[in-house]
Amino acid sequence: MTTTSPEPYQATNFAGRRNLLKGISLAPFAVGLGWISAHAIGAEPDVSTTVKALTFDVFGTVVDWRSSIIREGQLLSAKKGYVVAWDNFADRWRSGYGPAMNRVRTGELPWTKIDDLHRMILDELVIEFGLEGLSEAELDHFNKAWHRLSPWPDTVAGLNRLKTKYIIATLSNGNVSLLTNMAKNAGLPWDVVLSAELAGHYKPDPEAYLKAVDLLGLTPEQVMMVAAHPGDLRAAARAGLHTAYVIRPLERGPNRPFNTNPDGEFDYTASDFLDLARQLGA
Repeated sequence: MTTTSPEPYQATNFAGRRNLLKGISLAPFAVGLGWISAHAIGAEPDVSTTVKALTFDVFGTVVDWRSSIIREGQLLSAKKGYVVAWDNFADRWRSGYGPAMNRVRTGELPWTKIDDLHRMILDELVIEFGLEGLSEAELDHFNKAWHRLSPWPDTVAGLNRLKTKYIIATLSNGNVSLLTNMAKNAGLPWDVVLSAELAGHYKPDPEAYLKAVDLLGLTPEQVMMVAAHPGDLRAAARAGLHTAYVIRPLERGPNRPFNTNPDGEFDYTASDFLDLARQLGA
């Protein structure tokens, strides 16, 4: 999972990694946006067979965090009578995530798992949005809304197809307990739950990617990072992993810009997980 807003496209030359055009396919884009070109750029002729494992960013790539947090807020309003713009609240909660991680990177805070960073941000938002009268139990339950995020419509079916050919694993900044609870709640069929927590480094630090590769007993070129965030994929590529970009244009709400990878910066570009499975022959 990354922490930054969608980035404007920047062409990057990963020398020797993306020099062979393997083909172009068109895939329907089931979000009312018409269609996009979903194409694959092979790092080498047999990239889909060279890769043994797929590691997935989770927040925004696998699950729809924004709609899920809005729903949780609406449930809280129904119970407590709050009048809150929950879309704004969800965006503010998420936007606090990057700065909170940077406090750990700079040494201002010791290593802190994402659940605790989420709670630090929530405590500030409770004051900002006037959410008075919440008990500790209610605050804890609301904070764990991040454990109950809903998958995108294609997620479970797509993961099950990809699982027939590859090891599939999380590689998220979310802590292990959060990712485990999320998988249980949403029916996500992971082979293994990996987290930046295991490396003691948040993505996009290279240690997060390389620790996952090591724990899988593979080499970087045998692992492909799957994400909806170009920055996450660029960091993975710098660590030697292959990359697959899955476009999630509604992650941050409607009418927001997103990168369509027009020049083939990443090994694969797909409209969803089912399209990625088709391109990879799963």
